[in-house]
Amino acid sequence: MTRVTTTPVIPPDPATAPWSVAPEPFDSPTARALWRAYYTEVSDRWYLLHEGRHTEPAELERGIAARDGAELTPPSGRLLVARYGGEPVGTAGVRLLDTATAELTRVFLVPAARGRGGAALLVAAAEDAARGLGATRAVLDTRADLVEARALYARLGWTETGPPPHNDDPYADHWFTKRLGGAALPTAPGGPAVPTAPGGPAAGHG
Repeated sequence: MTRVTTTPVIPPDPATAPWSVAPEPFDSPTARALWRAYYTEVSDRWYLLHEGRHTEPAELERGIAARDGAELTPPSGRLLVARYGGEPVGTAGVRLLDTATAELTRVFLVPAARGRGGAALLVAAAEDAARGLGATRAVLDTRADLVEARALYARLGWTETGPPPHNDDPYADHWFTKRLGGAALPTAPGGPAVPTAPGGPAAGHG
């Protein structure tokens, strides 16, 4: 099984280890490992806040298995994986809710990769993937405790809409939307590889 370390060794100079974001099969070992890291973090964070404990192992495994990401496949969805210096460190997914609306989900960077510009790059790549699916509007939800995610989306031009929500997620507290202007950017067959300057927090839930 592919393991995604939460403490990868990341060189300090982005010029020597550029970010890249590319499509990834939802069921690849890399995608599965990142989904496990994402779900474990946001689940533990909720339970620690509300009940002072980590997620029970059996419950954690049920939650991971219940959402395999099969909806994040063309022609109505897409899963992206971010890499830093070639190491997989994050994900973002988009799926069409209707012909014009895409939902942004699974926006995540491992803790050691945060604050290096990857979050903004990953969200931008997801927005572009949504355009490529034909969407003209994107939506997402996040939790009240994930304040860094909410700050990121606001900074990137997303507007908080409030209820009624676009989904029935019982853990969602905040809903955002963004108009997607312009056409999708052309990419190489392997996906874009774009070096960025450091900065920007990772979104933990979306």
